[in-house]
Amino acid sequence: MPEGRTSALYLTVWNKGSAFDEARASPITWLVAIARNRAIDRARSGAFARRSEPFLASAQQQERLKSCFDEIEERQSLAIKAAFMGGFTYDELAERSGVPLGTMKSWIRRGLAKLRECLER
Repeated sequence: MPEGRTSALYLTVWNKGSAFDEARASPITWLVAIARNRAIDRARSGAFARRSEPFLASAQQQERLKSCFDEIEERQSLAIKAAFMGGFTYDELAERSGVPLGTMKSWIRRGLAKLRECLER
C-alpha cells in the first residue's frame, strides 16, 4: 500500500480508536475491517478505474520501447538492458563481452541516443 494511503488508514484507526470494542473483535480483525471498507469505498468511487489508465499507458509505452530496442544493434540493446535492467556495471559488461571499457561505454551511449531518437518520433 502506498505511503499516503497507509498514513490515511492509520489516521482513520487513530480517530476511530474509541469505537474499538474488544468484545466484538480482535484488534487485527478491527484494523483489517477498516482497511477493507476503505478499499471498497475507493473502488466504488471510481478511483480504481482512473488508476488503471496509467497501467494501460505504461503497457503502450513498454511496447513502443520494445519496438525501439528492435531498431538498434543487438549488442547495444543487450548492453543497455543488462546495465539498466540487470544492474550490471559498465566494467562488468565490458569484461563479460571481452571488449575495452571505452567500447562498452560507446555502445551504450550510442544505443541510448538511438533509443531517444526513436522514442521522440
